Amino acid sequence: MAESADDVVRLTAWVRGYVQGVGFRWWTRARALELGLRGWASNLDDGRVEVVAEGPKADCERLLEVLGGGRTPGQVEAVVERWSPARGLAVGFRER
Repeated sequence: MAESADDVVRLTAWVRGYVQGVGFRWWTRARALELGLRGWASNLDDGRVEVVAEGPKADCERLLEVLGGGRTPGQVEAVVERWSPARGLAVGFRER
């Protein structure tokens, strides 16, 4: 069966750069909520931000685009992504 753009997926993205202490998690939360995604954004000890989002694949792809699009708080150097099946997160998007 072919994959549809409406398939619900989980995106895990690790964002590297100057992304802690600049409002990046709050900004990511706002973008994710605009897209109707569920998940969280959390600071990692190594200076990266981990973003986990679930929703339609097209909306997760859009979030991934804006994460690396150059119009974020701070300065993004790289985004590494992993796609997996959705696990059924609760409604909403939060900072951790």
